[in-house]
Amino acid sequence: MKKFLITIILLTFQNVFSQSNTTEIEVLKSDKTTEINKNIYGHFAEHLGRCIYDGIYVGDKSPIANTNGVRNDIIKALQELKVPNLRWPGGCFADTYHWKDGIGAKNERPSIVNRWWGGTTENNSFGTHEFLDLCEILGTEPYLAGNVGSGTPRELDEWVQYVNYKPGSPMADLRVKNGRKSPWNVSIWGVGNEMWGCGGNMTAEYYVNLYKQYATFMPSGDSKLFRIASGANGDDYHWTEVLMRDIPKSLIEGVAMHWYTVIDWAKKGHSTNFDESVYFESMKQALRMEELVTKHSEIMDKYDPEKKVALIVDEWGGWYEPDDTAKWGVLYQQNTIRDAMIAGVTLNIFNNHADRVRGANLAQVVNVLQSVILTDKEKMLLTPTYYVMKMYNVHQGAQLIPLKIESPKYVLDNNELPAVSVSASKDKNNLVHISLVNIDSQKQNKVKINVQQLGLKNISGQILTSPKITDYNSFENSDKIKPAVFKSFTIKNNQLEITLPPHSVVVLEGK
Repeated sequence: MKKFLITIILLTFQNVFSQSNTTEIEVLKSDKTTEINKNIYGHFAEHLGRCIYDGIYVGDKSPIANTNGVRNDIIKALQELKVPNLRWPGGCFADTYHWKDGIGAKNERPSIVNRWWGGTTENNSFGTHEFLDLCEILGTEPYLAGNVGSGTPRELDEWVQYVNYKPGSPMADLRVKNGRKSPWNVSIWGVGNEMWGCGGNMTAEYYVNLYKQYATFMPSGDSKLFRIASGANGDDYHWTEVLMRDIPKSLIEGVAMHWYTVIDWAKKGHSTNFDESVYFESMKQALRMEELVTKHSEIMDKYDPEKKVALIVDEWGGWYEPDDTAKWGVLYQQNTIRDAMIAGVTLNIFNNHADRVRGANLAQVVNVLQSVILTDKEKMLLTPTYYVMKMYNVHQGAQLIPLKIESPKYVLDNNELPAVSVSASKDKNNLVHISLVNIDSQKQNKVKINVQQLGLKNISGQILTSPKITDYNSFENSDKIKPAVFKSFTIKNNQLEITLPPHSVVVLEGK
């Protein structure tokens, strides 16, 4: 018996020590170049809770400093984030929104009941002009989600004319009457949202015919339209199959897909009060994005081997039980180090699939779900997710560097996940950026990269982390989590070695 126990102990130690905690990364050679589309770093602003009203928009009579009713501090923060595109007005709200209610004199605009989110009444003071003018200030491309669920082809047709046509046509002249002479030239359009659910509870077969009808009657004017079909809910691969099979490629530029990091839709868990087992499950759900993107891409490849149609993940992020709704609004939640991990690994997945994923929208920008900004009256704070998006914006428009990654495991209760996530790119100035995430909440992990192909010599870095996975920025301590200088790396004989602390996001820059 004693000999048996000794054998078991020796085998156990052998197994432990055979599991390397070093991530081996190989820079792959490739005959093709893939650009990481900047629109992967898009955001989403829906008429939901306190995202628009009392978030982005406080009105031009507010004591809070604003430009045409939009908070100046939010404008500044989003400009620094380099937001490439902003999706509006939904979400579920899009398929109940009638754009003509939101133009003209504000005191003459009809009110609307937001039937999806809290049953609140909105006065339509934030409409097409306010949104598109905000996008101009931010230098971001607008992504308008059209109403298919309760709208008509004519309504969407006239909205396109209103924002894109030159004066001389009826809708353009109406725009001029409302104070805007030149068109905004909006190219990105969603043709409905979540048609399998709040957009109308349709089958793919039914929606695909509606899509073709709406897309056919969307006029281009002087702007080439990028039309995005309402896509699959997570792993509904049949939905993607039907869209790719039945929609002529002349009528479609993008197919959407939605995936939220949710542990259990019946019991989502708290945004800040969670243990490591809940954290582990959140990481598991976030990492499923790799499987989803891969399988949807395989279906798209079958019908579109030239990859002309983009996969657009226009809703993603962490979703938990809302904090005090009466005080903070519908779907308001805090944002912890867990959310920074979700953002980091998800963006790495999108970067590494940039040949097909050419757009994505984090849900949502202010005060809703995995926000980058939270507000409380005149106060505003930037979340850990904000800082990850800002650290990663160096990848926008850069050339993907393909990598082969052998990651150690993050193990909890006999379950395991790859601990380290990585993506890399080279920008137009020949600066190389490597973004790394260690999701392991207990252990540091080492990373080794042979950078001979990249010719790296001078390297600097930033890190985002905090002592606990439940740490967050509060209105009382808004700078608790923010990027710091990272120096835990060495480079010798073209071998770059990096030490990643537990639950950390690191971005290195080299030239």
